[in-house]
Amino acid sequence: MARKFYSSGSTFEELASYSRAVRDGDWVFVSGTTGFDYAAGTISDDVAEQTEQCFRNINLALAHSGVTMVDIVRIRVFLASKDDFEAIAPIVGKWCDEARPANTTVVAPLVDDRMKIEIEVTARRHDDDLNTGE
Repeated sequence: MARKFYSSGSTFEELASYSRAVRDGDWVFVSGTTGFDYAAGTISDDVAEQTEQCFRNINLALAHSGVTMVDIVRIRVFLASKDDFEAIAPIVGKWCDEARPANTTVVAPLVDDRMKIEIEVTARRHDDDLNTGE
């Protein structure tokens, strides 16, 4: 299967020449995704709402790439402030409950001061028998 690319139309993607998601065979790689509502060009000041929007954006990128949230095997969360961890952890848990991916959370400055969180995921299309826990 040839690589397939998905773009959300974000100005950041255009500026830095990257794709929101790349599907390569059974693997889907979703770029760092922030809490911007790409259609409206807006971002909430609230870290919880930014986290929800991150996952709505990721869910859409995965759907365009032929996989779902259940197919996520790896998640990386970048927080601008460690003080926001308790607010975002239950939201991450809600969206990742069924997939239970490997997770790394890092505190680091983000490229835009309005961003409080950025999340990237890796997903793999799999057969049902691979999800047996064995």
